[in-house]
Amino acid sequence: MKSIVHIIDDDRSYRTATARLLTAYGHKVEAYESGDQFLACLPGCEPGCVLLDLQMPGQTGLQIQRQLRELAPLFPIVFLTGEGDIKTGVEAMKAGAQDFLEKPGSVAVLMETIERALAQYERRRAEQERLQELRTLVASLSTREAEVFELIVCGLLNKQIAYALGISERTVKVHRHRVMEKLGARSLVEVVTIAASTGLANHRAERPEI
Repeated sequence: MKSIVHIIDDDRSYRTATARLLTAYGHKVEAYESGDQFLACLPGCEPGCVLLDLQMPGQTGLQIQRQLRELAPLFPIVFLTGEGDIKTGVEAMKAGAQDFLEKPGSVAVLMETIERALAQYERRRAEQERLQELRTLVASLSTREAEVFELIVCGLLNKQIAYALGISERTVKVHRHRVMEKLGARSLVEVVTIAASTGLANHRAERPEI
């Protein structure tokens, strides 16, 4: 599915002109006259980036940004303003905005910024899909395999894991092999990386007493 640019701006002439410009450059575009209108449509929105006016009637751009962090965290946000408010721009960037542009501005700069924002969305989407894939793999482990997995991540040796679980070292080796096979891991480093990515490393950060 091709990513889309969502334009949120109460200035109808600017909104229309920008939508036509982006469309001429081959982008899919949806336009909204307010942040509230966009939020109302958000559940059914196509994925992509947001071109968001800073000052609008109703909720401001910063208020919409705060809600999007919760509702659509993958969507990069590019802020637009005609007021050159540096302090607000810094606040927006600290809150995770992709960029902050004055309007009217350079078409080349706008297009370059949009391309970066859409590329950022694709990276975030790919990372999210990979994370979900890893969580599914971890969830596929049996109860015993999950226990061995957690103890491997804690840095225990096979004999220590055997003692902690009350099983033989040979059995630990069998479970360890199955864990790595199911997770598609070829080394201990990859196992630890998977644990860190899925949050397991934070959950079991300390070694258990053995």
